[in-house]
Amino acid sequence: MAVKGAGSGAGAYKPVSMSSKEYQAFAKARGPVRSVWTNCLKAFLVGGVICTIGEGVQKFFMAAFHMSSRDAGNPTVAIMILFSVILTSMGVYDKIAQWAGAGTAVPVTGFANSMASAAIEHKSEGLVLGVGANMFKLAGSVIVFGVVAAFVVGIIYWIFGIGAWHDTTG
Repeated sequence: MAVKGAGSGAGAYKPVSMSSKEYQAFAKARGPVRSVWTNCLKAFLVGGVICTIGEGVQKFFMAAFHMSSRDAGNPTVAIMILFSVILTSMGVYDKIAQWAGAGTAVPVTGFANSMASAAIEHKSEGLVLGVGANMFKLAGSVIVFGVVAAFVVGIIYWIFGIGAWHDTTG
């Protein structure tokens, strides 16, 4: 930060140093006022609405195609991802996310939104170096964590024989 001083020249600025506490007070006085309870309520409501829509889609698959709850899960996730990508491409999902905060980030739709947003933002750089490379900067860490966690849990299940009673053959 700098202030105008009486140094050399008409518009001379001299640096001003602040302590950490002074800077925090300065930033807090100029920052937006955020109500934690209001933000939590918005996130809860929007996340709940997204999950309720997902439940509705799952019930549709169960009723229309006579699927079990377990079988209807995969197409439900695919439809919710499709909804998220369509809303992202229209600029709607980002407006909802700006208002609701974490409520849109927690469900699978938030992950789809982040991937689609990165792809849209970098499409001018080309399909491989723009869309492909930048889309997976964010998603790469999530995918790697998911794969490694699934591998570790699978090894633990295998070592301890957990899940051996789930015979799916008959």
